[in-house]
Amino acid sequence: MTDNGLILNEIAPHSIKRIHLVGVAGTGMGSFAGMLKAAGYDVTGSDTNVYPPMSDMLRAWGIDVMTPYAAENLDRARPDLVIIGNVIRRENPEATAVRARRIPQMSFPAAFGSLLLAGKHSVVIVGTHGKTTTSALMAHVLVAAGTDPSFLVGGVTLNYDGNFRYGAGPYVVVEGDEYDTAYFDKGPKFLHYRARTAILTSVEFDHADIYRDMAHYESAYAKFGETLPPDGVLAVCATYANALEIARTSTPARVVTYSADDEVRADYSLGELSFDAEGAHFVIRAPDEAPRVLLPMSGRHNVENAIGVYAAARSLGLTSTQIAEGFASFRGVKRRQEPRGEPRGILVIDDFAHHPTAVRETIHAIRLRYPHRRLWAVFEPRSNTSRRNIHQHEYAESFDGAARVSLKVPEPHDKVPVNEQLDVPAVADALREQGIDADYSSEVPPMIERVAKEARPGDVVLVMSNGAFGGFIPSLLSALEAR
Repeated sequence: MTDNGLILNEIAPHSIKRIHLVGVAGTGMGSFAGMLKAAGYDVTGSDTNVYPPMSDMLRAWGIDVMTPYAAENLDRARPDLVIIGNVIRRENPEATAVRARRIPQMSFPAAFGSLLLAGKHSVVIVGTHGKTTTSALMAHVLVAAGTDPSFLVGGVTLNYDGNFRYGAGPYVVVEGDEYDTAYFDKGPKFLHYRARTAILTSVEFDHADIYRDMAHYESAYAKFGETLPPDGVLAVCATYANALEIARTSTPARVVTYSADDEVRADYSLGELSFDAEGAHFVIRAPDEAPRVLLPMSGRHNVENAIGVYAAARSLGLTSTQIAEGFASFRGVKRRQEPRGEPRGILVIDDFAHHPTAVRETIHAIRLRYPHRRLWAVFEPRSNTSRRNIHQHEYAESFDGAARVSLKVPEPHDKVPVNEQLDVPAVADALREQGIDADYSSEVPPMIERVAKEARPGDVVLVMSNGAFGGFIPSLLSALEAR
């Protein structure tokens, strides 16, 4: 049996003072380091390289970062506890030294649960789609209501210019990731988050690198449902029948349902929806009330997520007025329908969409927000699942509403066999058959050149990727300015 050293799933917060994070430059780990510092711990970290903006943030928080990974970093840090990021492999020199020295170690999710969730009311948002925006909205509603919550979400919230907040109030909002936890714990991260209130936004197959099939993927959410206590609440989106079934059969908590689909019955539903330059105006049909609200976002999927937040917030005792005020002042999350510039009258929007459902809903939302402007969608299938032909047919149907589409051919990936790769030229052919002007390229510079040359004043260029896309957006903005 492999010796993994002294791995802990629980630790008393008062029993440690010095904490070292291996893999600290990641968005989640870096922000967790900031929260631990704010909570009063002495915090150090290490990584291969640390670049802005995370390097600047860690420096501002007073966190000493060591590069590269080396056993000697532990001598300098002298930690009582080491937190291992999920990108760290077993053979990492610091992971190896931690095992050899039998220094207490924890995964990021387990440490978050023990150190920051103990004694708190954990509000966890899970699901295939919309976790980051829904988490950010839930957190903002609680802040606006004066509850002084803590939160950790997977994107930079525009209201707070960061992705975490450390508060003194009873609530902690956390984005619950179904990805695996650490090299020594292959279970989903969200099992460690001690959910008492939760929102389940959706369940569609994703993360093909760690889940065998849909049944395996759904089993992770069933295990999550089991973690809620009998006095907890699970708000589930009834638009997804499988999510509703998982909730009703797995959790001992009270299940409340919500939906923005007119054909679906739910405890919290949608009425009188309209969109304009301000965003979405709608009525939430709730038990014994029907408040009218404004959400400064576009897209029915965002409206549906907001209804889920409303349901969860009401279960926490917030009033409809408090929630509506939080909605109205929400500014969103970076890289979620984020305008990046409008040189020469050409609006460039950045979005994180990569699953075909997210691509479809984002395009639909942008069409609603800018109904009279030509839409050029640019898409990089970068995630492990989007690179695969699992969703070949779905991608061919995801770009309805775009006048032009430019697709990036993914680079070869050692985890995706050739016979399982997404056939991008076939997607482009299918789009052309639908009357959509589609092209593709294996290189980013020609794509930038094409868009910069052929985009017209009044166009909206929607760039979708869950990565940096080779600097596509800043390069495009520069090229448009220089045109």
